[in-house]
Amino acid sequence: PVASDRDSLSSNLAALNQSLANMPQAHDRERTKQYSPRNPYPTPKVYYNAPGPSPVFEDPAIYEHFHTDTLFFIFYYMQGTYQQYLAARELKKQSWRFHKKYKTWFQRHEEPKITTDEYEQGTYVYFDYQGTYESKSGWCQRIKYEFTFEYEYLEDELVV
Repeated sequence: PVASDRDSLSSNLAALNQSLANMPQAHDRERTKQYSPRNPYPTPKVYYNAPGPSPVFEDPAIYEHFHTDTLFFIFYYMQGTYQQYLAARELKKQSWRFHKKYKTWFQRHEEPKITTDEYEQGTYVYFDYQGTYESKSGWCQRIKYEFTFEYEYLEDELVV
């Protein structure tokens, strides 16, 4: 039993010595400084002035050839540009309708079951742009059954 206690004491002492060697130091609390290169190379000015979209995207005819996902990408990521307008115009030509309240595009999946002067109700396909990578959803088309599309939220200022 004495040898066992001596071995235990010896292993505890070794563990204490090891932890002492790895004990946090005062400078461990300090924040690391930003990297500053010794010989910085000046970045050419051409990289600071990011060019706008290619002139090919100014041609309205090219939007007829884009996939629907490409049109949605242009619409949501080039906001306030002529390209956004052209993408919206092409989506509208393809029977998509923009809902101002939900800020997304809807398309009839079938003829509405109920139609009044204020709304129509039925099954719609809509574009879900708000999903996240973590939830593995979004940026896709989904079906909404029994959806009521109120005409007051229909974006109808865009002329095709």
